Amino acid sequence: MEQFETKIITVIIAALALTVMMGCSGQPLSTREKGTLLGGGIGAATGAIIGAAVGAPGAGAAIGGALGGVTGFAVGNAMQNQEASNKQTQSQIQSQQQQIEQQRQQIQQLKQQSETQ
Repeated sequence: MEQFETKIITVIIAALALTVMMGCSGQPLSTREKGTLLGGGIGAATGAIIGAAVGAPGAGAAIGGALGGVTGFAVGNAMQNQEASNKQTQSQIQSQQQQIEQQRQQIQQLKQQSETQ
């Protein structure tokens, strides 16, 4: 049981060290990075619990962390791509609204010119 606790503490320290290193990069984490980190952490914790049940918490944590990280990356990547798509769509909408406003102003000017003639 003492060996299990040591391995769990090692995994937790490693996860915290990774979090601190990523936090010190100076830039906020992207959605993809957040997904990878969260997936890896949840996978490692779940893997350690399952591994403890079969007598190999370290291996369970490693396998769970890897699988969780890959899954978290895939989900985070999809979310980040969706965010980029939404930003592009919003930018196009704003551009079209500006064009509409310019056309309204032009129509108003033409109306005023025709009334004065």
